[in-house]
Amino acid sequence: MSSAAAVSWAVLVVLALGVMSPPDLTSASSSVCISTHTNSLRLFYEPHTQERTRTGQGLVISGFMRSARDCHPLGGAQIEWWSANPHGDYDDTHHTTKQASADGSYQYTTDFPGPYPGRPPHVHVRVTAPGHRALVTQVYP
Repeated sequence: MSSAAAVSWAVLVVLALGVMSPPDLTSASSSVCISTHTNSLRLFYEPHTQERTRTGQGLVISGFMRSARDCHPLGGAQIEWWSANPHGDYDDTHHTTKQASADGSYQYTTDFPGPYPGRPPHVHVRVTAPGHRALVTQVYP
């Protein structure tokens, strides 16, 4: 492969947010999604980042935001993304805030994260939606 050739990675991720109150287990018509596993915010989280359509190219992460309570789409959920740049350094240009579409779908385009000591490549995600606990997790492309 020549150095000018672009490598593109696509990842589909369905993130399910936990609920603030227990789900109604008496309703047979209600399906329950399993909540996505959580992680800690770690050192490089920056609140209130600029909204951008992309923070690089080559890695496309798309999917749907769903409620763990009933699998309904979480349209308008706020999604915060941050990762190391292709050199393995965290910087402001690889942080952004986006919103899920009305149907809960999202797409985020960034650079493939560079080598980070002791960790596989990863992208951090924090999701918030009214009536749900915040979800902090990571995507490993």
